Amino acid sequence: MEKMLNDIFSTLGSYLSNYILIVALLGGGIWFTVKLGFIQVKGFGEGMRRTFGGMFKKGDKAGADGMSSFQALATAIAAQVGTGNIAGAATALAIGGPGAIFWMWIAAFLGMATIYAEAIMAQKYKKVGDDGEVTGGPVYYIRAAFSGTFGKVLAGIFAVLITLALGFMGNAVQSNSIAAAFNTAFGLPQWIMGIILAVLALFVFLGGTGRIAKITELIVPIMAAFYIVGSLIVILFNVKEIPYALHAIVVGAFAPSSIVGGAAGATIKLALTKGVARGLFSNEAGMGSTPHAHAVAKVNHPVEQGFVAMIGVFIDTFVILNLTALVIITTHSIPTGKTGAELSQYAFSTLYGKGGDIFIAICMFFFAFSTILGWYFFGQANIKYLFGAKAVKIYSVIVAVCVFLGSLAEVELVWTMQDTFNSLMVIPNILALFALTGMIRKVHDDYFQNFKKKGK
Repeated sequence: MEKMLNDIFSTLGSYLSNYILIVALLGGGIWFTVKLGFIQVKGFGEGMRRTFGGMFKKGDKAGADGMSSFQALATAIAAQVGTGNIAGAATALAIGGPGAIFWMWIAAFLGMATIYAEAIMAQKYKKVGDDGEVTGGPVYYIRAAFSGTFGKVLAGIFAVLITLALGFMGNAVQSNSIAAAFNTAFGLPQWIMGIILAVLALFVFLGGTGRIAKITELIVPIMAAFYIVGSLIVILFNVKEIPYALHAIVVGAFAPSSIVGGAAGATIKLALTKGVARGLFSNEAGMGSTPHAHAVAKVNHPVEQGFVAMIGVFIDTFVILNLTALVIITTHSIPTGKTGAELSQYAFSTLYGKGGDIFIAICMFFFAFSTILGWYFFGQANIKYLFGAKAVKIYSVIVAVCVFLGSLAEVELVWTMQDTFNSLMVIPNILALFALTGMIRKVHDDYFQNFKKKGK
């Protein structure tokens, strides 16, 4: 039965990632890039100013009325920067060759416009829940996009998909990645790591929005800095290979077979599909996950959080994921036949030796644990939508149990189902964004034509 289900979800997931995601994500990205006048270029400077200026603002505590703009971004990045930046990028390279990274760049550039649209709609349609806390996300703008029964059903489907995909199965996958990495690096039994993760996670969950915001605000800058420094050391040690790496990425996107040492059997289709699919699971633009964090940001205008949301995609793909790719390519690690986190560990070990395993294990802990917090938060918003605030504590306990069980052993069916549900989430989210194009443009224009001119 498990094998049959795995085959069914694997076939469905492959169809979605090879066809539906390409059309929905690239098409949506192109649509909003054009409709919003290349906002990812025009608004990039403002996004950087608001993001890094917000890092140093003190005294703005998260509570029932939401989070600061930077705390919301930190929660979003906590979810975006996860195992996909280490294992996902490596898998894309192993299967699609260096050219897959080029298509990740394209998906991320276009995705910056999509996530801008997601963030401003999440802000526009956010609500105050029955517990008195601000909440928001795709379920609310899906209902705004489609009235009547269709809107209710589509929003309900999205809420169920994201709760299963990220809150339950996704967090099991994240804990498995941490436990496996620590077992490889330190010989620590996976069940022990599972208990530690479950207890830590439950402690943060039960602290509510305020504790999640406080922890992610602290963890995200530290984990990013640690990974950036560790990666740059390896890349600078192999600095003569950087021209080769860039050539392999660009040429490999259109002629994979011409790249010596590229993935065996890599084709343009593989490079494209693996780049876009893994790019989605890394930066989450268009998936409908990060709008839950951006919805609760305390800003004066929705567009202000749209600027910040774009920087989340930039940091995830053009900084963190690129570093992983350059480490792997400049160390010529692709031909080893390894994939996933194992390939990343091998690449770092070319300089650090056994320290490479330890480095990846530590990064996996921060990346995956922060993702657990972010994905829990996204699922929580949808649990409130489906069952009300009283169900949140039960949800917290179930997620903690999933975190523990996920650490014990990799269950292929769980991984396959999570990938499939992730892809399915895109459909109702993108449909709603297309339907709301007029409103997105209206809010966008209001900022540039009215709000910004008044100097607010």
